[in-house]
Amino acid sequence: MLMAHPAVLARLVEEYEAVAQPHPADRREPARQRMEDVVYTLCVSTGTRDIQSALAAARERLRTAWAADGEAGARDCRIVSDASR
Repeated sequence: MLMAHPAVLARLVEEYEAVAQPHPADRREPARQRMEDVVYTLCVSTGTRDIQSALAAARERLRTAWAADGEAGARDCRIVSDASR
């Protein structure tokens, strides 16, 4: 299964959390439509069918991507420090 880039997923989760906050004035059509669009995009991007599964999949992907980046960064630091000796 293809999964969206972590930066895309992070932006979508952030946007979902922003539009999911209850704002009484945002019962208008554009706000409701934006919520539906973000939910749909998150579900498609994660290969899921509901927002809870999409959020869980996106957060897991982000967690593993950040862990991999941290490991790569640590390896890069060791390489640089070894080369400077």
